[in-house]
Amino acid sequence: MRRLPPTARHLIACCALGFAYAAAPVREEGEVALLVARWVITAAMLLTLALAIRWEALRQLREPDAPLGGLVVGIIAGVLVFALIDYSIATNRPDEFTGLETRVDALYFALTVLLTVGFGDITAQGQVARAVLSVQMVFNVVGLAGSASLLARRLADRASRSDHRRTPAPNDESQ
Repeated sequence: MRRLPPTARHLIACCALGFAYAAAPVREEGEVALLVARWVITAAMLLTLALAIRWEALRQLREPDAPLGGLVVGIIAGVLVFALIDYSIATNRPDEFTGLETRVDALYFALTVLLTVGFGDITAQGQVARAVLSVQMVFNVVGLAGSASLLARRLADRASRSDHRRTPAPNDESQ
């Protein structure tokens, strides 16, 4: 069986992440053990994401021509995981956030935190939300912003090499 090209695989991964974000249950229903399991799974997802981003960043440093889609998938996954965490907190503890009522609000808020825009229309009021946002901001700076910076650098390097290959060398008339 033929393997899909990297771009198709990365696009499928991004679509799957978007679907998982839209479909993931967030209501605290059931026993305490289920709630603990959800938080353990969330922590495991963050750890896995951090390790995957690290692996992909090191791969980019080792192999300058490696596909860049892994970095894009990592950035999108990071934003969606934190948006889901923020939405889950807002859904189950309404006093923690003001202005965060839907998954779209949560995605928007996660992006404003990542991009350090902070419009002020959604704010963390409670201690749980502030603690989670503190972790989110550190993760954003270390993992996601670092990945975005590496992605931008790789794209610029590739564009520069591409332009250099297309530019004909000047004729040396001294020979």
